[in-house]
Amino acid sequence: MSATIESLPEIYSVVPGSACARAGVQVGDLVCAVNGVAPRDVLEWQSLTAQDVVELEILRGRLETRLVVDIAPGEQFGASVSSALFDRIHTCDNHCEFCFIYQLPKGMRKSLYLKDDDYRLSFLYGNFTTLTRFTEADFERVADQRLSPLYVSIHATDAPKRAEMLRNQRGGMSLRWMTELMKVGIEIRGQIVLCPGVNDGEVLENTLLDTIEKFEKLSAIAIVPLGLSKHNTESRMRVHTAAESRDVINVVERWQEVFLRVVGRPTVFAADEFYVLAGHDLPSADSYGEFGMLEDGIGIGRRFIDDFFRVADETAAASNLQEASLGFFSSVDVANPTSYTSANPAVDTSLRAVPVALGKPRPKRATSSIGILTGTYGFKIISPLITSLHEPRAFVHEVKNSFFGGNTAVSGLMTGVDIAETLADLPTDRLYLIPDVCLNGDRFLDGITLDEINKTHYVEAIPTNGSALREAIESFSQGCVQ
Repeated sequence: MSATIESLPEIYSVVPGSACARAGVQVGDLVCAVNGVAPRDVLEWQSLTAQDVVELEILRGRLETRLVVDIAPGEQFGASVSSALFDRIHTCDNHCEFCFIYQLPKGMRKSLYLKDDDYRLSFLYGNFTTLTRFTEADFERVADQRLSPLYVSIHATDAPKRAEMLRNQRGGMSLRWMTELMKVGIEIRGQIVLCPGVNDGEVLENTLLDTIEKFEKLSAIAIVPLGLSKHNTESRMRVHTAAESRDVINVVERWQEVFLRVVGRPTVFAADEFYVLAGHDLPSADSYGEFGMLEDGIGIGRRFIDDFFRVADETAAASNLQEASLGFFSSVDVANPTSYTSANPAVDTSLRAVPVALGKPRPKRATSSIGILTGTYGFKIISPLITSLHEPRAFVHEVKNSFFGGNTAVSGLMTGVDIAETLADLPTDRLYLIPDVCLNGDRFLDGITLDEINKTHYVEAIPTNGSALREAIESFSQGCVQ
């Protein structure tokens, strides 16, 4: 056995009565090889197990054995593995001055300080890659297996400027891979982290012009403000002013018209944070098409508002409660776009939330009112929504992010210590709701658990979408939570 035990994929589930169940595959089995090949990741696993006959080399305890899985026509393989990557994550070798990982406080769990730049996680989970570590072999695999879409951090198309921003000379040329990938039909969705005085203004104008001239097949470009914590040490990094945010919106809307005329789609979008910072109303839903960059904060506020007011039948409401969290401007949250696995192995490195298990209701407590705990951006959006319900016992509470500081204002980065501080001055007989996007399992980013918060106050996590929030408020109003 050439691979180490730590790198072997583990069988996570076996469907009763399936081909794998008949063959004797068991939960906890370690897979050494599939048809003689040691799979590197779940993509290779899917390909290798998509055969009529699959031979598994299994390590069970200390015993190695071979199991032959005969799959009938139309039958599924019947077993899943516990992770997406079996080899090492491709880590990022850039040193971007705007990287939020460098702005984390000391003493957090180690996994939070690791950065990924892995095209496989880009396809599986929407993680962004700079393509600076992308190789010919990677290109061949993406093209052969049709790993589309991929999410690419662009920031600037000017080679020296991009190399400067990434602090990596390879960054100046790595965008060439976008051209080659799009030539073979791979969809690319881009992101520009906009840093005032660095890649805005003329640099942004030139980037969008280059996009039309060189990368016209890009399906979308999300322009997002940099996140700045109080631990930032880069002197030229600063937050956007309201006036600068208005300028960004004006540039984006002007270029949307250009893209519409030239390529037939608006292509470029400003993150909702810019509209909040500028004091502008959010664009209508039809401005976002199919919300292709929702996980990057593009249209997430509009989607939340529309879901809050949408009158849905019981089936649609149940579906909304089960769908992946959409977040209160939480660009840290992403829905897994595939059915391969639900666990992003770079979940911490991407500061992405793990959907919390909502199936364990806590004991009911007597409550006189209901409160919504949300970040600064969410507070500005949710407050008028709650007011529209005319429920005098419903309140919205802003959780200011002192843990990270800076302009950190998304609900997905709320921490236990900041929530506890907010609750300290609030009634203990009130039911408080938090969006599940701020939890990694049952823990906040700072390691505090929901159970710890509940020692003093009654706090429940609900799915992070407008429908779930409205249903919770209406259930309270109707006396379902008393």
